[in-house]
Amino acid sequence: MRANVSFLLIGFFFILSFCKAQQPTQWRGEGSKGIYNETGLLKSWPASGPEIIWQSEGLGDGHSSPAFANGKIYLSGALNGVGHIFCMTLDGKVSWKAPYGEEWTESYAGSRSTPVIDGGLLYIYSAKGIITCMDAANGSVKWKKDVIKELDGKNITWGVNETLVIDGEKLFVTPGGPVNNIVALNKKDGSLIWSCKAEGEPSAYCTPLLVKLPSRKLLVTHTEKHIIGVDAENGKFLWSYPWTNQWAVHANTPLYADGALFCFSGYGQGGVRLNLSEDGSKITKAWYNEKADSRIGGAVLVNGYIYLSGDKTRDWQCIDWKTGEQKYSSRAVTPGNVISADGMLYCYGYNGDLALVEAKPEGFNVVSKTKLKSPGAQHWAHLVINNGKLYLRHDGYLICYKVK
Repeated sequence: MRANVSFLLIGFFFILSFCKAQQPTQWRGEGSKGIYNETGLLKSWPASGPEIIWQSEGLGDGHSSPAFANGKIYLSGALNGVGHIFCMTLDGKVSWKAPYGEEWTESYAGSRSTPVIDGGLLYIYSAKGIITCMDAANGSVKWKKDVIKELDGKNITWGVNETLVIDGEKLFVTPGGPVNNIVALNKKDGSLIWSCKAEGEPSAYCTPLLVKLPSRKLLVTHTEKHIIGVDAENGKFLWSYPWTNQWAVHANTPLYADGALFCFSGYGQGGVRLNLSEDGSKITKAWYNEKADSRIGGAVLVNGYIYLSGDKTRDWQCIDWKTGEQKYSSRAVTPGNVISADGMLYCYGYNGDLALVEAKPEGFNVVSKTKLKSPGAQHWAHLVINNGKLYLRHDGYLICYKVK
């Protein structure tokens, strides 16, 4: 009897582990929160910065982050204007590279979207508005769909930028058209499952957030002039909230916690907390803070406090999740993107600053700081932590740091 129980337990944990491994990858980690659930990480770095384990180059122009699945690293980048997926081993060697089509060659050239891996398939969204599904083992193309042409969408000033979101059989994307504004496609073949007109506005560089409520799955995103809430199962348009700025750039994925959303944009627009009704069908404004205006750097919520960098104010900030009150501001590190792990903030500035900061509301305590010496393109790609290592993508390079 005891042997049978042990066998059943082993089987249960095997299935649990398998199911977890089969979950689609997400930009900025689980729930797109920018929080990486790792422990035992270094609480300070050497004076010269964290140790570089390896550095891989020749990965093309791009502003995307690496994705980890199947014991591999996947990265998008453009070579001579053609987007490629690079599949790498965990020690930084390129196993294969495969083209997926034309990429952005105008201002800020290169790939934007981070690959999404779902089991044996990989999905990439080009800045030209084309979704490509590839075999994650070798890069062979399974299907393509030009959502801008086929669904009467509209591209935007610097090329569509969102990373795709997958849930079950559905793949969510924002063509930004007057009718097919936000859609769910069948991930197996790209066929249309549902379409939502929403406000009929162009997209706004935002990777959607999928919120799993007790009675509904809610898809939240930004379009040109509104924050949008849609029922993820059937595409029903639930609500919108007026929200715009000078350039209609709303590149930050909202945060969700405690039945509420935090939505924020740069160019002085700021951040707002929207409380959701129990079923997600309605919203009410809880507070607004015009200084919390990160442009493209994201934010993290740690122990009841939001950490992000301001755009107009050019500073790092801590905002009380409950009240919207700013607890501090600091210019000790150039503004940029932020992730968090093991009670610390990892801040990557637009000038190449890389800093380790305590995630505490009492002050912006920089424990360690270094600067990426590589010249060239913009320092925009968001950091990733995986298995005790910090990954930084910049100007054709992927750098792997030891942080454990």
